[in-house]
Amino acid sequence: MTSLDDETFDAPSPEALLSGDELEDDTPKLSACHQAEKSLQNAPYIKFFPDPHTGAPIPGPSSRPENEVYLQKLCSTQWTSDENTWAPFKSEMDWRIVKWAKLRGPSSTALTELLSIPNLVEKLDLSFKSANELNKIINTSLPARPTFKVESVVVHGEAFEVYFRDIVECVKTLYSEPDFAPYMKYAPERHYTDEQCQCRMFHDRHTGEWWWSRQRALDKQKKGGTIIPLIFSTDKTLVTNFRGKSAYPLYLTLGNIPKEIRRKPSSRAYILVGYLPTSKLEHIQNQAARRRAVANIFHSCMKHIVKPLEKAGTHGLHLTSGDGVTRRTHPLYAVYACDYPEQVLVACVKYGECADCEILAEKMGEDTVLYPIRDLLKILHALNTLDNEPEVFVEACGEAGIKPIFDVFWKHLPYSNVFQSITPDILHQLYQGVMKHLKLWVIEAFGAAEIDARCRRLPPNHHVHLFMKGISSLLRLTGQEHNDIARFLLSIIIDIPIPGGYSNVRIIRCVRALVDFLYISQLPLHTDQTLQLLDSALARFHNNKQIFVELGIRENFQFPKLHFLNHYVQKIKNFGTTDNFNTEHTERLHIDMAKDAYRASNRKDEYMQMTKWLERKEKVLRHDDFLIWLHTGKPPIQRFSYWSPPSSMLKCTLQMPKRPSVRSLTLSKAQNIHSAPFLIQSLARYVAQLRFPTSSPRQLESIIKNEIDIHTITHISTFHIIKFTRIDPITGLNITDDSIHVQPSRHDPRGRPVPGRFDTALIRNGDEGGDILKAYCVGRIRLVFTIAEPALAIILPGVPHARWPKHLAYVEWFSSFSHQVDPNHLLHKVSRVEFSDGGGLASVIDVSDIVRSVPLTPKFGKVADRSWTSSNVLDRCKVFFVNPYPDRHNRLLYIL
Repeated sequence: MTSLDDETFDAPSPEALLSGDELEDDTPKLSACHQAEKSLQNAPYIKFFPDPHTGAPIPGPSSRPENEVYLQKLCSTQWTSDENTWAPFKSEMDWRIVKWAKLRGPSSTALTELLSIPNLVEKLDLSFKSANELNKIINTSLPARPTFKVESVVVHGEAFEVYFRDIVECVKTLYSEPDFAPYMKYAPERHYTDEQCQCRMFHDRHTGEWWWSRQRALDKQKKGGTIIPLIFSTDKTLVTNFRGKSAYPLYLTLGNIPKEIRRKPSSRAYILVGYLPTSKLEHIQNQAARRRAVANIFHSCMKHIVKPLEKAGTHGLHLTSGDGVTRRTHPLYAVYACDYPEQVLVACVKYGECADCEILAEKMGEDTVLYPIRDLLKILHALNTLDNEPEVFVEACGEAGIKPIFDVFWKHLPYSNVFQSITPDILHQLYQGVMKHLKLWVIEAFGAAEIDARCRRLPPNHHVHLFMKGISSLLRLTGQEHNDIARFLLSIIIDIPIPGGYSNVRIIRCVRALVDFLYISQLPLHTDQTLQLLDSALARFHNNKQIFVELGIRENFQFPKLHFLNHYVQKIKNFGTTDNFNTEHTERLHIDMAKDAYRASNRKDEYMQMTKWLERKEKVLRHDDFLIWLHTGKPPIQRFSYWSPPSSMLKCTLQMPKRPSVRSLTLSKAQNIHSAPFLIQSLARYVAQLRFPTSSPRQLESIIKNEIDIHTITHISTFHIIKFTRIDPITGLNITDDSIHVQPSRHDPRGRPVPGRFDTALIRNGDEGGDILKAYCVGRIRLVFTIAEPALAIILPGVPHARWPKHLAYVEWFSSFSHQVDPNHLLHKVSRVEFSDGGGLASVIDVSDIVRSVPLTPKFGKVADRSWTSSNVLDRCKVFFVNPYPDRHNRLLYIL
């Protein structure tokens, strides 16, 4: 059996050679990753589109800003006057009741009953006495939003109702939103990491090649146009817990809006265009005929909705942005973000095929070879044979590689290629697809009992979800739960043997490769270097995946979600990073625009009620933004600079609680309850080093004995948590990004004992500009405390007040990082540093030297010790692996 835990890896073992598991030398990838990560922190060198007229305003007088237009529309309401700025409502009280009732309040019946309380309306001086009167004010007095229409679409002689909005009005509404105006992008750009423009940088939609190429094509017809990249997304969702009632919403957003705004549901950068029919056509017995009928319904409804884009995209529209600037715009279909079943539905290809390229089904999942994209001209020619005999049309579509769909919605959309528009889907392709398969493969290879045992014994950490019942028996896991599993999956399988004498090396390489791919693909900022790392990770998986076939776990890897990983690099180059079109964003919209809307109806003829409810809610939200602008002069969205690293790349800031968890604690008692046996000695050494920083170790020992009286510190104040925050670039608010718990054992409210929790952390102990592995160490935080200033004045005579420590931490150290790591799993191994008497090497440090929490995975050996638990494993285990996949917001561990 090949061991992956030896300190040297000079040659593969005989067992590895016999089973074909020759070790790969992946060590250079560490330096390549470090170099790629460093380039992400640089501001880009920007090459603008060569034509200066691109995205330029139309000459002539400017229009009025959208908020002023909105104010003018309110002037006709009955309550408008120079004194009343809450129109069309009487007062601030009146408006706040409206806002609560429509955004946070109860049902219409409950609101009416509340308002029927005697004298309540008069005392609050409200302008409405019931929910119906309130609805009437909202319907008639607040400026209109795009209204829903309902029309029947006939397919195969059967009529289906589709509720939809005018898509051009939806585009106009998003484009003219005043809060987006300062940040909108109107022309493509190329970003580079170097002044010589050798290494491309990709992040937002305007940095991708699609926008640049379409702008060139548009300029050949008529220069000076502004492209509006349209991003569509659909996904069926259940709106009831029982009975299987579903909705099929169609969402739309604009690529001109920065992704930092688009990805936040509270920014309302997505608009609901319509509800597509959800009929399963169960009365059609033949499955093939039923699938064709469902596809025809979908495309007929979509055709009806997007029809106005054919003229608007070709000839352009004069649209005014929220700041009052008018441009000639061309809304073009760019991206369709959806799950695989809808990808094949949109692309009109057969289930099991790639919706993007011409690869044969039997070639899927074999390698990283890129096949040509489907021939759009050939397919359009086949679709144009519809006027011929049905047999001719069916045969032509079959030869072109698509289904015979009568009215394909993208057939006449200008400057668009549907096969290019299918984008990566992190949620369904990676989390719910590839990672779900990988988890099952690993469980089958190593055994569910051992995998579950290790999951239950992981030490707690801010970024580690503890599955105390294991992961093998879990059903209907969410994408977030698969993400949680991916964070520790590699580290728990390193030393598990495989039954039958096989080496586990190739499985470890496969897991490392796919988790690397998952991690790198979600970077909010990519360069040519990081895309090379993405390709390399996928290639490593394909080089080693055959082990799962040899073990009988899989017969082949011919499934589309794995194959589509080959397209990620090109898609990122075309459309920007994957957070531009992640379906996780639109999954959150289902709550507001489908589930809550359905619950607000009486479940009879629900779509008519749902659309009315949504229109009123959008009006109230828009009016709320207007009132914020009217009373403060500022938009709800905080401004941020033209270029700043994406929020995920911003450094975290240490934030200590304002008040200590325990105000007064003696040093001896702190030693006992925090298991910090050398606290007094370590604190004395820290004080000596602070007073005499140039002294040698021998001199310090003498100073500690003769000059440091640490017992003058009678009490300290302790803290049970450290937080790390980052500033959200949209709201300007602090977001908790990481935390470290330093909690001694206690009893819960029911008197049951709760074990103590002392987290491990990455601690700075050198200059990061040098050797990065020597600049950081791992330590376990046993105590975080402060010393009162009077006591500091006594023990730090002559030390300037500016150098007095504010918060200190007692740390038990682990061994340093080694430059030599296993070339297969590439994880650093650390061990607790202990003295011969059993005590651990410890010291007191300034809390500002703590960089972030660091998750450790115990080195379990062949079988996990069943006496270990999640709460005691950090005390009982001696050797640990450093987990480099805590989260996407801090990537320091990944490049160590």
